[in-house]
Amino acid sequence: MNDFEIHQFRCLSDNYGYLVHDKASGETAAIDTPDAKVILAEAEKKGWQITQIWNTHWHPDHAGGNLEIKEATGCVIIGPANESEKIPGIDRLVHQDSIVNLGARVARVLDVPGHTSGHIAYHMEDVQVAFVGDTVFALGCGRLFEGTPEQMWDSLEKIRALPTDTLLYCAHEYTAANADFAVTIEPGNKALQMYVDRVRALRADNKPTVPTSLANELASNPFLRADNEALQTAMGHPGDMVATFAEIRARKDNF
Repeated sequence: MNDFEIHQFRCLSDNYGYLVHDKASGETAAIDTPDAKVILAEAEKKGWQITQIWNTHWHPDHAGGNLEIKEATGCVIIGPANESEKIPGIDRLVHQDSIVNLGARVARVLDVPGHTSGHIAYHMEDVQVAFVGDTVFALGCGRLFEGTPEQMWDSLEKIRALPTDTLLYCAHEYTAANADFAVTIEPGNKALQMYVDRVRALRADNKPTVPTSLANELASNPFLRADNEALQTAMGHPGDMVATFAEIRARKDNF
């Protein structure tokens, strides 16, 4: 779309920074703030003024640049109500089904705890994108630092329920490592093998594997496939999605 742009760039060792720009209003949102100096420099290169920060969760590689960017721009910081005490400089607290506007563009907030207790995602249905932080990765999902398998699976089901052509903008370039693990879980998954081949080709050229489509993840990402009967049986938990997810997550933690 000519009046809407997402600018993606590397931050820190493996984070992605995102600047979301609405041309009609001139508004720009930074999705999380892993590195304030890089984010401000990228905005300057684009000729954009950062007016908002949309935080997904409190971790320092997601909210650590809030105050520096706010001081430089006067932007409004939006973040999860359930982590408000941990989000530096937060101005507006949001939760499930809150609406966030970027000019005329609309994002609906999804509560997706698991990685942290108050993690949220931002779904912009009209442009078919979702900023999912560390809840979902290409071929992976976030570690359960503060939540339970039950919480995380419920969160993943919210992501799974989005339109399948939604592009998922996750926060890290973890896909090659996730691919190495995924093939140990579903070695016979042909869609997964094709995905892995694409990932290896992209990373060989130092190209990003993010964003990823929800359709691709539903076909290949083991963490989103805990409802698959064959996978449940392979993991030793037939008929139990949560236990299957928990088993896959535990295996990844020890991979």
